[in-house]
Amino acid sequence: MTGWTPDPVAAALALLPDRPGRRILGLIGPPGAGKSTLATALAAALDGAVLAMDGFHLDDAILVARGDRARKGAPHTFDVAGLAALLERLRAGGMVYAPVFDRAEEISRAAAVAFAPEVRTVVVEGNWLLHDAEGWGAIAPLLDASLYLRVDEDVLRQRLQARWAGYGLSDAACEAKVTGNDMPNARLVAASAVRADRILRAL
Repeated sequence: MTGWTPDPVAAALALLPDRPGRRILGLIGPPGAGKSTLATALAAALDGAVLAMDGFHLDDAILVARGDRARKGAPHTFDVAGLAALLERLRAGGMVYAPVFDRAEEISRAAAVAFAPEVRTVVVEGNWLLHDAEGWGAIAPLLDASLYLRVDEDVLRQRLQARWAGYGLSDAACEAKVTGNDMPNARLVAASAVRADRILRAL
């Protein structure tokens, strides 16, 4: 699989346990690292499915009431307990439904993706899966293996500015989001890389 070293599929196969039941692979990285794209490719290669952590964003109404809207995406702006409960259900097997985050509408849609009983491998992708504060420490033990995506900060900044521009934000608004929220999050995510089973580097 191009774009990363070592090869993500080979790394995943080497780390995931060969046992009956569902296996959960965590894919962790900062905003703009390419988690969603790689998760989709990994799930296809492993005959699995993708669960995105972003489905557990707290709603804007809650964030506004708390004064946290500007920091949406930070560790404390997610339903961590909800994610942990869903991962436990996935590990137990059977049909499981999960929420999906609609970035264009900035809202999570409940029960928007289904994990059929025959889905053996779930690739869960997100920023904070290896974070060890604010309740996130409950997540890592529910992962069978974890891969961290390491990307240079200047590349992340360019990708994030392009992302927000694609949603129609002005240059100033893009810069405010990237500098005020995305990059601080990226640096905090990077601190969790030491807890990953394997680090993948962008080529």
